Amino acid sequence: MGKTHALSGALAWLAAVPVLGQEKLLGDFAVSLSPEQIAAGAVVCAGAAILPDIDHHNGRIANTYGPITHHMCKWIGKLSGGHRHATHSILFAVLIGWAMDTLATHYVYAWWACLFMIVGLGLRGVGLDFEGREPQSALADCALALIAVWLMHKIDMSFVGFAVTLGCLAHVAGDCLTPRGCPVFWPLPWRIEMPLIPRTNGKVEHWVVGPVLMLGIAILAVRSVLGDVATRWLTKG
Repeated sequence: MGKTHALSGALAWLAAVPVLGQEKLLGDFAVSLSPEQIAAGAVVCAGAAILPDIDHHNGRIANTYGPITHHMCKWIGKLSGGHRHATHSILFAVLIGWAMDTLATHYVYAWWACLFMIVGLGLRGVGLDFEGREPQSALADCALALIAVWLMHKIDMSFVGFAVTLGCLAHVAGDCLTPRGCPVFWPLPWRIEMPLIPRTNGKVEHWVVGPVLMLGIAILAVRSVLGDVATRWLTKG
């Protein structure tokens, strides 16, 4: 479900933050992140973790901004082969991450428009939304996303390619834990599935997966706040 995907995206981002600054591993692609960038990255990654469901005509994305997102998802679903096809793959994650990085670097206004969509998905995914009657609900979601984008618009978004790709990969990994699986290596037709979660929106997701993700986010968020120096001091000896 949307909330689980959003939480998995935030967790993936916070887990990756220490790695993203390692020049030995990433070379010139390494990024040193400020606390503001870490927080913004968590929101972006949470939103991107719902992005593969852009192929679902009645999913979280379709219901975020009313008729606009509903029709968009309907047509993307048709073009991509239906739900859990092209958009649920490594190729999609890499391409959409590259595209968002290009926009954030060279076409800032187009990036803000995409950020508006992604942030709205992240906020809706974790439950900070206004589900209810339309168009009031869609307008309220838009207002909340606009506020969040305004607060983030001066932050250096050089990390956004990592955040979007990680979020999409977290989504694909999560869906692979359900019986239907995903075509991870699309356009190859093979579907990967490890059905540890017997049913979407079932008891395992609500009472096991969700709490474990929230606990992991809390632990990694504290680690990010404390920083490397405090972490070494706490763990030395």
